[in-house]
Amino acid sequence: MSARKKESNAPREIRNAKVHRNYFIGDTFEAGLKLTGTEVKSVRNGRAQINESFARIEKGDKPTLYNAHIDEYKFGNENNHNPTRPRLLLLHKKEILKIRLALEAGGQALIPTKLYFKGGLIKIELALCTGKKLYDKREDLKKKEAMRETQRAMSARYR
Repeated sequence: MSARKKESNAPREIRNAKVHRNYFIGDTFEAGLKLTGTEVKSVRNGRAQINESFARIEKGDKPTLYNAHIDEYKFGNENNHNPTRPRLLLLHKKEILKIRLALEAGGQALIPTKLYFKGGLIKIELALCTGKKLYDKREDLKKKEAMRETQRAMSARYR
């Protein structure tokens, strides 16, 4: 018999709940994260948030993630990490140049949409986003409500 696989309670991915509400999503990019050991253990336990985070490209073509909160590892020692420290993003040179051109043109921000595992590595999905105005948000709510009403009507019809 083969050994049973461990079932983990940790989430498969951590999503940014506010990104679809507050932004129009443009191009997306997959990036690696440069993390310490205690940060990786915390993410594996599902103890991370990316709701308030954003990314910038610093001098010297170094993309950096800011305000991503990864809790301190519960069993860590005095070498535990700072929960909101800036983290280096690992991207290809062509992707960095494409992102830099879009950000320099103005009107867009680089926002993380989800943090997930790919094999044994932790990846983050970044999107070039444009901010929504209040009337755009209201329009989305109207569309959502209309879809909900049609779903109710359709389900009542087939009962």
